[in-house]
Amino acid sequence: MAPTKEYALLCLENPLLDIQAQGDTALLEKYGLKPNDAILAEEKHLGLYEDLLNNYSAKLIAGGGAQNTARGAQYLLPPNSVVYLGGVGDDKYAAILHDAVKTAGLRVEYRVDPKQPTGRCGVVITDHNRSMCTDLGAANHYDLDHLKSPEVWKLVENASFYFVGGYHLTVCPPAIMALAEEAAKNNKAFVFSLSAPFIPQFFKDHLDATSPYWDYVIGNETEALSYAESHGLESKDIKEIAKHLAGLPKTNEKRPRVAIITQGTDPTIVAEAGKEVVEYEVHAIDTKLINDTTGAGDAFAAGFTAGLVAGESLVQCVDQGQWLAKLSIQELGPS
Repeated sequence: MAPTKEYALLCLENPLLDIQAQGDTALLEKYGLKPNDAILAEEKHLGLYEDLLNNYSAKLIAGGGAQNTARGAQYLLPPNSVVYLGGVGDDKYAAILHDAVKTAGLRVEYRVDPKQPTGRCGVVITDHNRSMCTDLGAANHYDLDHLKSPEVWKLVENASFYFVGGYHLTVCPPAIMALAEEAAKNNKAFVFSLSAPFIPQFFKDHLDATSPYWDYVIGNETEALSYAESHGLESKDIKEIAKHLAGLPKTNEKRPRVAIITQGTDPTIVAEAGKEVVEYEVHAIDTKLINDTTGAGDAFAAGFTAGLVAGESLVQCVDQGQWLAKLSIQELGPS
């Protein structure tokens, strides 16, 4: 793999400390959780995190979609290639998060909020189910001032690739737009993840403001279908949706847009503006080896984006994404 300059890739989104543990029906019932669900924490759920830490063999993982991607990209790239931005609290959870990313070799520049706790995601594993309960905390308070601070903005100017997770549209759209405009102005690569089906549904206007800046847009089939529905596209054909995404108006015309849609074990769809849509078969895996699919999409984005940073071909970038996703689902959580 070709060497990269220091901190060539800068990632932005919402950092969380994932607290994952094998649980049981009694634990789910205690906090009113369903076996396979993803919810935002209410008051009745807030004791879950200490419970998992104190009474179960919890595994602590640096979570949040783009932080997973940043860790995965750094795993593949030379040391000091990736830096990650987001908001945390001034508490023990932030300290644990710092230790977790340090182990992964990832540099982080967190905005520290003295009033809000670090975002946490309690993950209760029962059989092949996972129940996720998220308290966004300080991640929900990231602001443009942090991005524009001299030390952080210097990192922005140094980077040649930006990766932004769509979840951040719920937090600080101005920060996303600042990175998007910087990328377009200086012909840098802007990679955007759709992140979740609710993003196109409920944050359509903010999403559409970023779309002219996408050089690469990554999503899965559920997110693609949600985009199509929210934007009045009649087709439910993933290839057609990918082709539509690739053909949207673009600010930086020096780079053709590429839309990448993953479909689990079905082929990955890649549409490049002005070209035929291509399918890539996924890497085969014995189902017995699958441990946890949490973060598989983040791992794909990590492998793909690391390929871009290293100057690999589009084919190789997709291959790396599939390879890292295959590796990830054999582990507990996106580790």
